[in-house]
Amino acid sequence: MKNIQYQINTPLSTDEVIRVFNASGITRPTHDTARIETMFANANLIVSAWHDGVLVGVARGLTDHSYCCYLSDLAVDKAYQQQGIGDALLKQTRQALGPEVSLILLSAPAAMGYYPKVGFTAADHAFVIKRER
Repeated sequence: MKNIQYQINTPLSTDEVIRVFNASGITRPTHDTARIETMFANANLIVSAWHDGVLVGVARGLTDHSYCCYLSDLAVDKAYQQQGIGDALLKQTRQALGPEVSLILLSAPAAMGYYPKVGFTAADHAFVIKRER
């Protein structure tokens, strides 16, 4: 694995985030810079992965730091996937939260097989009202 550094709540540029989202295959409104900026400005737990000063992965969460955390993004540049970076982002997120906080997420269909491999349990008792855009 390449020498990857992980940071918690380090400010990220919107352009860096958009580049990682686009390079990861995750579907986000990257054409809407203001929306991406707002998404990260309002998150309160961001774990980032860096290689030689370049952002290569990000986990973005919304949490009360006491009971639950919604992990809204987990993205790793495809050039860096399959190297354990996503797993390490999740581990860093869990360490930042502590054992009393549940980690909750909605998986992209293509990632459904990944999350059980890294310790998540499928929840069949969740509900969602989907966004209109």
